Amino acid sequence: MAHASIASLRGMCGGPRDGALLRVSLANALLADGDAATAIAEIRHALNFDPDYSAAWKLLGSTLADFGDAAAAIDAYRAGIAAANKRGDKQAEKEMQVFLKRLEKCGRDPATN
Repeated sequence: MAHASIASLRGMCGGPRDGALLRVSLANALLADGDAATAIAEIRHALNFDPDYSAAWKLLGSTLADFGDAAAAIDAYRAGIAAANKRGDKQAEKEMQVFLKRLEKCGRDPATN
């Protein structure tokens, strides 16, 4: 089922419906299919469309953390917090602050190492 969804979403890429939401949807389908590396690339593509899309930053941070790249996840959460603050998305901002603090508590913050 995921493969059909991925193919359908990829078919819309590059067309008039292409945008941040489509790319995040594609990333979620790729994650469900176990393809984190390609999902990360699609989330980054979504952020090229809309650099203030806080949900994309949150997804990027969690995917990078799950993929084992804590330093990049920390950077993504920091950028996401700034984007959420800019848009007034308080809930996303609070959630990312919690995730960021968890990563920093593990001593993985590159700014302190």
